Amino acid sequence: MPKSLPAIRVSGRHRKTKTPSPSLRRAALIALTAPVAGTILAGPSAFAAEKAVAKAAALDPAEQKIADNLNTRAQDTRLGNRLSGVVIDAESGNTVWGHDATTALMPASNTKLATATAALKVLGPGHRFTTKVVYGVGTLTLVGGGDRTLTTDDLAALARTAVAGLRNAGLTSVKVRVDDSLFPSPTLAAGWNTGYYPDSIAPVRALVVDGRHVMDTALDAGQSFAELLAGQGITVTGSVTRGVAGSGDVPVARHQSDRLSVIVKHMLKVSDNDIAETLLRTTALTAGRPATFEGGTAVVREVLTRYGVSLDNFVIHDGSGLSRANRIPARTLADILDVAADPRHSNTLKYVVDGLPVAGEAGSTLGPEWGRFDTADSRCAVGQVKAKTGTLTGAIGLSGLTKAKDGRWKIFSFIENDSTAAPGAVKDALDGLAATVNGCWA
Repeated sequence: MPKSLPAIRVSGRHRKTKTPSPSLRRAALIALTAPVAGTILAGPSAFAAEKAVAKAAALDPAEQKIADNLNTRAQDTRLGNRLSGVVIDAESGNTVWGHDATTALMPASNTKLATATAALKVLGPGHRFTTKVVYGVGTLTLVGGGDRTLTTDDLAALARTAVAGLRNAGLTSVKVRVDDSLFPSPTLAAGWNTGYYPDSIAPVRALVVDGRHVMDTALDAGQSFAELLAGQGITVTGSVTRGVAGSGDVPVARHQSDRLSVIVKHMLKVSDNDIAETLLRTTALTAGRPATFEGGTAVVREVLTRYGVSLDNFVIHDGSGLSRANRIPARTLADILDVAADPRHSNTLKYVVDGLPVAGEAGSTLGPEWGRFDTADSRCAVGQVKAKTGTLTGAIGLSGLTKAKDGRWKIFSFIENDSTAAPGAVKDALDGLAATVNGCWA
């Protein structure tokens, strides 16, 4: 049986009604310099353990204006007839606006918010992935540890250390083998099709170099390793093979990745599908489940439940959001972000919020190279909105947070399915909704 996850001591959506003292009203800073000069996004104003119970409450004038404008702008024909949306106040938990908020739609890469939350909780922000080289019976085995960030330079460093060891032992030739047995053989998730390989995603294996999109990333990495050995005067005999390192094999070299917190932020910024699926499998293994889509998504559900996130109408089959069978309501996505932004969980989950692309941030999925936040309606929100994007044929999402005109942080999620408008036009409309929440498009 899978071992249970560590207890998560949270109150979820159940907030106290007690009014916090002024000394507790210190904002939790989200450490991010926005892409516009001099702009820094501060974190959601909140108190360590003093949030009010989420309830129906009168909206302040700024919130009422948000709600009124969204009621109108959600009718934009570019958004079609299937929109799930919600805006909540991060401090009080009150719902500012909702439109079919509990209707589950295809979330695309907004799924990565759930994957990142589970990975950070189960693995811990300081987790590092280890790639090893071991030697036994005339063979060097490159052992994959699920590091999707391994580079040729890292592999070269492993080769140099291995060569030094071989020469010290008086060896000049060796066979090369790869061991990617940490994960089972790749399969398609429910809702995937073979057309995803190897463009949108490579088959999920525990060994890859330079994030290459090839059908067998492990053998590809092994061949690169063999070439690096040969370049240093070692004769590699035979072809690179696949196998499992022996229990008596001697450790020769190892490389450790950057911290998980850094990897998660990168994964969210650029919406890296390969990293997301690797995280899903490693999370499953650490929680005592099989390193499969089913094992990983089961752990995601367990973690979200323990954080008090409702899983009503929540269906996921992968970690990246490529599955066309995934269904998540906007309310659930907003609640995941609400938990991540809560200072009570900042030691573990703040990296989810830190990793959200910023409107106008070059190199992220909200950058100008993707045509985001560049219309007359949304340009005013550049540097003021942080949000995870999501795009599949027939599904576009935007879930994040922004500081509204009342000085309070609002968390939002907008998921659109089946619009007949061009994808770029739908994205422009969603960017406008985010600018509306910010209040700069009044």
